[in-house]
Amino acid sequence: MGVTGEKFQLGTVGALSLSVVSSVSIVICNKALMSSLGFTFATTLTSWHLLVTFCSLHVALCMKLFEHKPFDARTVMGFGVLNGISIGLLNLSLGFNSVGFYQMTKLAIIPCTVILETLFFRKKFSRNIQLSLCVLLCGVGVATVTDLQLNAMGSVLSLLAIITTCIAQIMTNTIQKKFKVSSTQLLYQSCPYQALTLFVIGPFLDGFLTNQNVFAFDYTPQVLFFIVLSCLISVSVNFSTFLVIGKTSPVTYQVLGHLKTCLVLAFGYVLLHDPFSWRNILGILIAVIGMVSYSYFCTRETQQKPTEAPPQLSQVKESESDPLISDSLNSAENGGTAGDDEQLKVPMWSSKYSKA
Repeated sequence: MGVTGEKFQLGTVGALSLSVVSSVSIVICNKALMSSLGFTFATTLTSWHLLVTFCSLHVALCMKLFEHKPFDARTVMGFGVLNGISIGLLNLSLGFNSVGFYQMTKLAIIPCTVILETLFFRKKFSRNIQLSLCVLLCGVGVATVTDLQLNAMGSVLSLLAIITTCIAQIMTNTIQKKFKVSSTQLLYQSCPYQALTLFVIGPFLDGFLTNQNVFAFDYTPQVLFFIVLSCLISVSVNFSTFLVIGKTSPVTYQVLGHLKTCLVLAFGYVLLHDPFSWRNILGILIAVIGMVSYSYFCTRETQQKPTEAPPQLSQVKESESDPLISDSLNSAENGGTAGDDEQLKVPMWSSKYSKA
């Protein structure tokens, strides 16, 4: 690949770094917007995020920073609507459940994704990677899960949120590989459908959860400033989400998401003076051990693959050996090889404080 082709492409490490920085930034911004200024309309704000993202990508397209590559319209529409529905379900899950149960819902996304990819895509996860994921989930659970209040409606909504989120993230990866489109091309084509879905259901869903009307809110200059800032950061969040999932895997993106959770807890304590206990510290340390071991075993298995399979097969076969911290600093995005209580999922933050 020539220098011109690599100019606007990010390597795996760059994509992961961009995802972490932008997601943590938008969580802090949205937390200030929602907690301090009272703008609690999460779903509607996410629709604005996606609209601004689409407009930004359209400008980039006009500047010829990437090439428009149309593909199956039904797939794009279904993918976009599914992503929008998953965001709404995650917000409903938070509305009907305690914060602790909502955190358990997010933790369940990794094992659910592993099960789906194992059953339908015949992907293999080594015992070391499975144990690393268990350590990670245990640490995040200790750091974030407090109360676990159960109710029938909340449980059903959480189950639907988990399933739709897993399917949407798996589709993000498989569509890029099947149709040989880049993360930018997929995001550009699916954004309008996601934004339209959330723009339609957002005001009703937010009104139901908050008992307030988004159109009757007092939009002071300070509120407008944080909304605009949040929308601008969301461009980077949405782009990096698709980029990370396309370059690595849905499971790696979820591992990265839990790293963001730990960073948000730490930044919340330092910048916003949120309560912080020894339980939070212990959970974060355990989670970091799980993340480091996950990255280590992924990297080791990636290095072993060339000696275990023919080169032509190792290039095509997808596996869960894409590390969270990659050695391939020069790896570039291409068409087909290329993501809190309050943080974003794919590609949204679905909480009362954020999309991380």
